[in-house]
Amino acid sequence: MGVTKTTIQEGNGPSPTKGDNVTMEYTGWLKESDGSKGKQFDSTTGRGPFQTPIGVGRVIKGWDEGVVQMKLGEKASLDITSDFAYGKQSFPGLIPPNSDLIL
Repeated sequence: MGVTKTTIQEGNGPSPTKGDNVTMEYTGWLKESDGSKGKQFDSTTGRGPFQTPIGVGRVIKGWDEGVVQMKLGEKASLDITSDFAYGKQSFPGLIPPNSDLIL
């Protein structure tokens, strides 16, 4: 349970610390029972990067804990269990309750 980071491309800068503002591009998918990517529920493609303070509860716990494991410039996939995502709550029309996510 929690978040598992898989590095796609190494970064070469520092890792963010709690409270740092981070800028990132992402695509989010529901995770299928076989572990594959399911329905895409969100993406910054065409909207521009997403900015947020990290590690302070402004985003789901999986992002708060996963992004601080990354380095500046790194590309990674975060496999996030439902308890580190939206849990029993849903994001109406996009994310059902108890959904695992891939970001």
